[in-house]
Amino acid sequence: MSANRDKGLSRETEARAYLERRGLRCLAQNFHCRLGEIDLVMRDGDAICFVEVKYRGSRAFGGAAHSLPRSKRQKLIRAAQFFLATNRKLAAVPLRFDALLIQRQADGSDEIMWIKDAFQAEAWAE
Repeated sequence: MSANRDKGLSRETEARAYLERRGLRCLAQNFHCRLGEIDLVMRDGDAICFVEVKYRGSRAFGGAAHSLPRSKRQKLIRAAQFFLATNRKLAAVPLRFDALLIQRQADGSDEIMWIKDAFQAEAWAE
């Protein structure tokens, strides 16, 4: 496994713990299918949350908040559709797409920003 992949899994685990401390329950971590990947699938009350975790070590190039281009959102939507098709009991549950951004600060600490409903599937699906 590459060093970047190890760092990515470490950030996903950090994000999962952050969300679990806020009452969410993990249904899947690092879900892969032929259509894409979802970092975290979490249950938040009645809702299913598909969470994209982004880490940036600096604010260059816009930092973590600018790392979800349209193509990435479309892949997330397709992977979420596949996840729901393979977990039919969740198909009728409300869902949302969240982003959890981890941004390295100048002092070396990490700032975590959780954006609920970061985008809507209807706006990006083809």
